[in-house]
Amino acid sequence: MFYVKNVPGWERALRIIMGVGLLGAALLHFGSTPMGWLAGGAGAMAMMSGLMGFCPACALVGRRI
Repeated sequence: MFYVKNVPGWERALRIIMGVGLLGAALLHFGSTPMGWLAGGAGAMAMMSGLMGFCPACALVGRRI
């Protein structure tokens, strides 16, 4: 791997849950509006950082587990 995991287990689970929630809200409530695309993108990014265990923003500020 080219990265070091910098998100602890409890935060990974929280990011996955919140990502799924944001994707659901984007699909069910906002539809194909700019707010829907924004919520969907934020949900996808939160879910991916939770699944991979790596957050680029946390890496920029030097966060380690």
